[in-house]
This record gives sequence, structure tokens and C-alpha cells, in this order.
Amino acid sequence: MSDKVTVLVAGSWGTALATVLAANHSEVYLWTRKPEQAAEINEAHTNHHFLPGVKLPGNIIATTDMETAVSGSKAVVIVAPSSGVRQVAHSLKPFWKEDMLCIHATKGFETETMKRMSTVISEELGCSEGDIVVLSGPSHAEEVVRLCPTTVVVASPDESRAKAAQGLFINNDFRVYTNRDQLGVELAGALKNIIALGAGLSDGLGFGDNAKAALLTRGLAEISRVGVEMGANPLTFSGLAGLGDLVVTATSQHSRNWRAGSMLGQGQPLNEVLDSMGMVVEGIRTTEVAYAISLKLGVQMPITDQIYHVLFKGRTPRNAVEALMGRDRKTEMEAISQETWEQWHS
Repeated sequence: MSDKVTVLVAGSWGTALATVLAANHSEVYLWTRKPEQAAEINEAHTNHHFLPGVKLPGNIIATTDMETAVSGSKAVVIVAPSSGVRQVAHSLKPFWKEDMLCIHATKGFETETMKRMSTVISEELGCSEGDIVVLSGPSHAEEVVRLCPTTVVVASPDESRAKAAQGLFINNDFRVYTNRDQLGVELAGALKNIIALGAGLSDGLGFGDNAKAALLTRGLAEISRVGVEMGANPLTFSGLAGLGDLVVTATSQHSRNWRAGSMLGQGQPLNEVLDSMGMVVEGIRTTEVAYAISLKLGVQMPITDQIYHVLFKGRTPRNAVEALMGRDRKTEMEAISQETWEQWHS
């Protein structure tokens, strides 16, 4: 069997995952739409815009041709922004083979349809959602390429596919666990970005560690609550894709979501924040979707509600915090339904 693996596309996380794969496999193809980026990767072995100062392995081959990128690959890893996943999967379809392992590592929703990425990809490829493996967990691209110890999870209801993905990536620097809760891993990876925005807002306002600790704790409670309502295993939110990814995304300056929130907390308008970032901030799109989901399901997501109003309705970050602190008195466990409690302890 071919040892070729393909990554679509060449952003920071896609490039970082390509470096992991390059340590394990002889040929790693990295697809990009930009000829100048492909030339830089092939000639200088750098991807300066996304990962400045990083030298890429020589067995990473960049191309703008989808057929060249995919033909003969044993696995395809989709790492596009959520807004571009459907188009990338559509472009992949003519060269897709059923025996190819398909993994995605995108943390977000399709805003227009509120669909998860595994749903979007399966629709375009004409396969089952269960055929798609989700990769998620606490993993800054900037640290992965420096071979900092990193641990992630790969999830699929098909255990054989999850184990195949585990074998594809795992090495001494990049540890991989499997999980059968594809839904929970995908939801946790997307929803924690909202709480990371909130953590940035709190830091931008100068509120300190007490406020951020409370926000992370209650934020994890609300994303778990909506996840369980949608059918996920509550324990997944205590694992790498939930608590692990929340901690790393909400406490590090590597995090685009934290940085965007911090700038908003310091008073910068949203359009200026996005212009200065130069890369996609998934938490902003995810907040819009999660707010709609919470209304549809009738699930309380007070932090998400306030961040939504800051992003899209003109509420000031300080007023949002005052609204959260002024909510009705509750017991700590009051917001956890009996059904959730029973699932947790079953």
C-alpha cells in the first residue's frame, strides 16, 4: 500500500499536522490554492505567513492541483476553515476513493446550515458521517511544529477507522487517543472557542484570574449541557477535546480566539480585530451558531448569550459581565438536568 498521505489545506494547523505526518510517512502532500505558497513550501521549506521561523521537513510536497495531491493517498486530512470545508470536500470528491481514510481537524460549524463538519464532508463525498474521523484536542500549531509534547483524540463510531487514524499520527511527540463519541468530540472542539473568546474578553478588561477561572468552569458546564442535549456523552467534555482544549485555547496568547477576545475587551471594534488577526477566528462564527442552537433546543447558555450580544448586538463587554454576575441565584448543580446527571453516572 502507498505511504502517501494528503493534507488539505496549508494553513497553520494543516501545516503543523503535515509535519507530524512527515515524521511517520515517506510522502506528505499539502494542498493549497495559492501557487506562491506552494512554491515557498517546496523551495524554501517554509510557510512564513502562518508559521514564521519554522523549517518544514523536506518530504512535505505542496501542490495546487487536487488530483496530484490526492491520487494514491491512503488518507486525506481536511484542515480548512469551517467556512471553506464544503468547497474543499466538493473539490476532493472527483478523486475520492472509498478505501481512503478521511479525517478532519476543523473546529466549527457551517454557519448557514448549523451543520457539523463531519456532516458537511459526508454530504459532499457521498459517504456516511461515521466514515469520517474527527481529530481534536489541546494543540497549538506553533508548539506542534517545535515538537512540544502534544496529546489529541481521534473520534469515530467506527473503531477501526479511529484506530487507523491513531496509527497514522501517533509518535513520541504526538500522542493520540481514540474515542467513539464523534458527536461529543466535534461539539466540544467547536463550542470551547466561544468560552475562549470570553476568557480573552475578561483578560482584556483586566478582571484577573478569579474571573477567568469562574468563566472557564461555568463555560464548560454550559457547553456540556448543550452537548448532552444534542446526544453527546457528558464524559467527553471532561476529556482532551473538552476540558483539555478549553484550557489551552482560553489561557494562551497562541490562541486566535483568546487574542480576539482580549482586543474586544480592550475596546477595539470587531471589524478592526478581524482585520488585524489576518486569520480565521472560529469562535466568532461558532457563537452565532451556538446561540441559535440554544434557542432552538431551549438550553440555557448564559455566557454564549452575552458574547453573542457583544459580537453582534453592540453590547459592551463590561455590561455583558454585569449581566452574568447579576443573574438569579442558583445552586451550582441546579443547571444540570436529572437526565444529564443519570447519564454522567450510568
